[in-house]
Amino acid sequence: MTLPSDNTLTSQGLPPARHGRILVVACGALAREIIDLKAANGWSHIDLACLPAILHNHPGRIPLAVREMVTRHRDDYDTIFVAYADCGTGGMLANTCDELGVEMIEGPHCYSFLEGNATFAAHDEATAFYLTDFLVRQFDAFVIKPLGLDRHPELRDMYFGNYEKLVYQAQTDDPALTEKARHCAEQLGLRFERRQTGYGDLEKTLSAVATRG
Repeated sequence: MTLPSDNTLTSQGLPPARHGRILVVACGALAREIIDLKAANGWSHIDLACLPAILHNHPGRIPLAVREMVTRHRDDYDTIFVAYADCGTGGMLANTCDELGVEMIEGPHCYSFLEGNATFAAHDEATAFYLTDFLVRQFDAFVIKPLGLDRHPELRDMYFGNYEKLVYQAQTDDPALTEKARHCAEQLGLRFERRQTGYGDLEKTLSAVATRG
């Protein structure tokens, strides 16, 4: 299964119903990372269905989208796991998962579980703006254009004046991505910091889920 240009996947093209298999319903922002983890760990019994990453601009829509995906495929898999944290849903996604009887990743958002929830909480960084590999690649589409900074760059300080630094949480060791992340920090007028987080609690959680297949 290959990634389309916007790095999101849908349930189209999933294999027919097979028992003993696991479906991970994930945010499109995690598609590349989960595909890499599947390949590295030989998780051939895990299938992936991703919802559009742009749903993060409308988090209230995430629970319904997850419900529809789980309902559509729940009879096809022994286990369905939701690769979302709360992600701004105010507990609504957790309630939906409880109603559906499926598990989800612990944590407030992907920045937390990618670094490791305990480590992230210990930082207590209220003035940090975070980017992952995905968001560095999609910086214009997910930050600059939605905020209108391509048309009105003078709004930058209104949006980011209370931030002190941009933290790039690197899942991979890619010098080109690091340089792009550094440029993102310069665009926002923020101090740059890079952390090699890898996959954090995402990898640990999926490893535990994978043993159920």
